[in-house]
Amino acid sequence: MSIAIYPGSFDPVTLGHLNIIKRASACFDKLIVCVMVNSKKHGMFTPEERVELIRRVVAKLPNVEADCSSTLIAEYARQKRACTLVKGLRAVSDFEQEVQMAVINRKLNPRLETMFLASSEKYTYLSSTIVKEMARYGADLADFVPREIVDAVNQRMRELEGTEGKEG
Repeated sequence: MSIAIYPGSFDPVTLGHLNIIKRASACFDKLIVCVMVNSKKHGMFTPEERVELIRRVVAKLPNVEADCSSTLIAEYARQKRACTLVKGLRAVSDFEQEVQMAVINRKLNPRLETMFLASSEKYTYLSSTIVKEMARYGADLADFVPREIVDAVNQRMRELEGTEGKEG
């Protein structure tokens, strides 16, 4: 069974992420979308909440599952018996850092390959950071995040905006 992992922060998962998920799931028997815990980033959603949002979005894709990990991705892949990491590339600027990470991951886990998927042209501009900024200003998110989670993103932004001015 060929198993691949699509790692990322997915805070929140976007239509660009979903495009990569659908395309990668067609290439492997099983695709694990893995929320990687980054201690330097304080997310809009907890890792567990992100996993739940991803599960809502991929519910109709039978060979896709969601998980989270705070371990190195090379070790996580070894534990899951995955052969490939899937990485989406939006622009040339993504490529340099992703190639560097692919080399490091292969050094840590020699059986692990990295497959780069170029972003669909209609999502090259899209990132979770941009989605959060648009949500902060009340923009319509329908063209940016899967419909299954639009309300969750808007609700969380309202909660965060409501608590920002109350600290002190």
